[in-house]
Amino acid sequence: MTQQPPSLLEELPGDLLMWVLIISELLIFGAGLIAFLAMRMADPAGFAEAQAHLDRTGAALNTVVLISSGYLAAQALHWRKAARRRAARYALAAAAALGVLFLVIKGMEYADKAALGINWETHSFFMFYYMLTGFHAAHVVAGILLLLLVAWRDSVENIELGAAFWHMVDLVWVLLFPVIYLLV
Repeated sequence: MTQQPPSLLEELPGDLLMWVLIISELLIFGAGLIAFLAMRMADPAGFAEAQAHLDRTGAALNTVVLISSGYLAAQALHWRKAARRRAARYALAAAAALGVLFLVIKGMEYADKAALGINWETHSFFMFYYMLTGFHAAHVVAGILLLLLVAWRDSVENIELGAAFWHMVDLVWVLLFPVIYLLV
């Protein structure tokens, strides 16, 4: 009797429910970005003027921080599979620490906007800016907690789940950064 090759769902790392969550979150962020772009088309000058108030350097630094954090989460899985449990746990803790650094940098950006009197009512650009980056920041917080939990309960399966979620957080930022901060 010949054995059937594994299905695509069986080849996914982690749990199917985590992938349902990840895909649904990507769809939500995608809808937000589409709405942002549609509003931008209706008021390109207003969006460009509002965008000039953003800190592109801080956002670029945050991109490097999150990509580095994602690398550490991937390394944690590699090290755990290689029976380097301590290295995997340190990598997960370092990935979570970089997530905290991301939030500190984002918090400084929010504080700068508040000092300028800029809030979500200032312009529709800022409504989307705060909605999308704030929702992303909430996912960063959830991801940090998940990474720390996975560092404590560090089975290969748990690390796969935590890393998959964290990579979704990375991917969303890699999409948000150019659309919100760089698109002219």
